[in-house]
Parts: sequence; C-alpha cells; structure tokens
Amino acid sequence: MTEKTSPRTLRIGTRGSPLALIQANQIAASIEAASGGAMKGEIVTFTTTGDQLTTERLINSGGKGLFTRELDAALSRGDVDLTVHSLKDVPSVLEPGQVFAAFPQREDPREGFLSPHATSLMDLPQGAKVGTASLRREAQTRAIRPDLEIVTFRGNVATRRRKLEEGLADATYLAMAGLTRLDQQAVATPIPLDQMLPAAAQGIIGVVVRDDIDAEAADVMRALNHTPTREAAIIERSFLLALDGSCRTPIAAHAFDLGEDWKLVGEVYAMDGTAKWSAEGVCRKGATDIQLEALGKEIARIVKRSAGGHLPVFRDEW
Repeated sequence: MTEKTSPRTLRIGTRGSPLALIQANQIAASIEAASGGAMKGEIVTFTTTGDQLTTERLINSGGKGLFTRELDAALSRGDVDLTVHSLKDVPSVLEPGQVFAAFPQREDPREGFLSPHATSLMDLPQGAKVGTASLRREAQTRAIRPDLEIVTFRGNVATRRRKLEEGLADATYLAMAGLTRLDQQAVATPIPLDQMLPAAAQGIIGVVVRDDIDAEAADVMRALNHTPTREAAIIERSFLLALDGSCRTPIAAHAFDLGEDWKLVGEVYAMDGTAKWSAEGVCRKGATDIQLEALGKEIARIVKRSAGGHLPVFRDEW
C-alpha cells in the first residue's frame, strides 16, 4: 500500500482586511485546484502601514507602497512564499528579487458610486460633500462637478460605508471589484468607464513571488494566469511606469478589450479638474510582452507631451 503524501504548503502573505482575505483565499483555492491537491495555501496576515492610516492621504506618508511594504519585506525574508495584492495598490516597480507570478481573471473594473441621497454625481445638490482620499477621484469629481466639496475619506469598505451612514459625506466611491468580491455590489451604482476611467489595473489581483521560485511552484502559479487579464495588466502598468505614476498625480488608465485588439485609454488630470490630457492607442491581443509594454509607453509619451512635458504633482497646499 502506497503511503499518501501530504500536500506541500505555500505560505500566502496578505493584508488582514475582509477583502484582502477573500482574494488570498481565492488564490489558495486556485493553488489547490491547479496542483491537483499536491499543494495548499496557508494564509499569513499582516497589518500594513497603509492599513493604520485611516484619516489622511497616503501621499502624505509615502504613497501606495504603504499597502505592500510589510508584505514585500516578508517575501524577501522568506517568511512567506507568495503575496497577494489588489494590483492598483502595487508600486510601478517591484522590490529587487520579486516578480509577478500570476494575474487571475479580472473583476469589474468600474468605479461604484455610493450615496444615501443620490444615484449619480449629477444628482447631488450643490455644495454636497464627496468623500475620497484619491487624487484621481478628486480631480475627476471636480471636472464633472466643481461646485462639490471634497473631504478626505479613507478606510476599508466597511469603514467607508459607516462614515457615509454617519453623514461625514453625502457620497463616496468604491471599486466595484471589491464590492463584488464581498458580495456587496448592490450597494453601489456602477459608473460607466466612459464617464469615469478607473485607476490602472483596477479589478486585477497580482500574485508576487521571489524570482528564485522552484519549477514546481512556478508551474502551478502559471496555471492561475488569465491571459487577457495578464496582457491588460502589462499594458496599464507600463503606462503608469512610463509616467512615473504614483498617488501624487491624478492618473487613470484602462485597456479595453476590442475582441482582436486592445485599446488603451490613458488620462492625466490637473489637480483641480480644470484640465485633462488623454490619449489612446491599440495593439493586437496575443502580442509579445515587449509590444504590450510599448503601447503603454507610447500613450504615456503622448499624454506627457500634451501636458507640456510636466505632469501635475500634489503639493501640501492641496
């Protein structure tokens, strides 16, 4: 009688928020399925610096890397075997020795509008308060409704919904992807992509590993990839990287699936929403990584040139 071999455990690093845990457990289930039960995921949670900052903008304390710093360090030390992130929170350049291993299928990339008083931004009364800590969302809001007041609004989904119920703002935004994964999509009204372009890579989960990952684990990670999502991620992050994108500039980007082609639309806003620089371009689906990256770089070059060669950057007076 052959002795049954215990499954190999892969330690999955993640933030401890309800949404992050859902995403990490999705990856754990996918690992077990892809390996035929030969591997299983063990969830290891971390509280990141970004999680601890609930009342101020991320840019005041270092930007989007605040949601990954502790996870990055744990992966580099070997305390975990992989990390799972909402890709829009991941800096444009990974830590040395780390690479993306998988991009599972993208969830709804649209923004969700939440308000107890209205179903859209245009329905809000003059001077209403919109809560957000995102410069992109702030600039986009000001572009549509310059009469509205912007108030800083941070925290996870439950925290933001509570703040809204307490009357700290009349409306806010949440990514439809997160709401859908939490089975709370009914609380928001999706905003069409042609009305509000999302952050680059919104709705995509990124799985990161060390670049010395063994062949067996690497094969399982590759099985988690959804090819169209991977291609969209490469295009959108290339655009962001070419603009040196961070939380300090209002940047939006999305790769639209046209069937046989990708169409990238990229935008940069003035801080006060009074100006927008945008461009779009296409490339074939199934193109090489270099060709996908080239699309993002080219659209970034056009946008930057349209903005006069210098992008608007958040400063303390804002």
